[in-house]
Amino acid sequence: MAGYHVVLVHFPIALWMTATLAILWRALSDGALAKAIDRALVPLLVVGLISGLAAYAVGLMVWPWETISSTPLGRNHVLLATWTVAYWTLLLATRWIQGEAVWDGVMRWVMAGLAILGSALLGITGTLGGHLVGIYTEVSEALRFFGWEVYTTFYVPTLTLAAIGAATVLLIGLGIWGRAPQRSAG
Repeated sequence: MAGYHVVLVHFPIALWMTATLAILWRALSDGALAKAIDRALVPLLVVGLISGLAAYAVGLMVWPWETISSTPLGRNHVLLATWTVAYWTLLLATRWIQGEAVWDGVMRWVMAGLAILGSALLGITGTLGGHLVGIYTEVSEALRFFGWEVYTTFYVPTLTLAAIGAATVLLIGLGIWGRAPQRSAG
């Protein structure tokens, strides 16, 4: 099963990273190409979610729950994988329900911030999974810099909680500002 999981995870990674680029492109541009890319965003996110759920399900079959949950690294990987799938599901729902309104005003920057945060979750999840099979990256060093030792820490470090809190306040503030009626000058 581990081989299947390793193959499957690359589909949501590729699709969600492509979605991140599409969101950033659309946030920065109102041109014809950006709008064409945006028309492909919902299907891209749907296929990413389906492949992410498949990879998640197969991943849960790689090791018995007693084994994967017995180490901080294993628990962190399952936790981050859960957050990542849930996060990208939320991003899909936001784009689907709100439609093109997500590109109006400040909301475009909220979408860009959400995409970047989703990519960070995806990268950390992949890094932790890599550690489980003996493949190490420099992302682990960055996590250590922020106080998260991937082999021993099973919690969200204080600095990470502060960053999440700050990002939450910023994104909520941008959302409220984007919903406020716009006054015309003149």
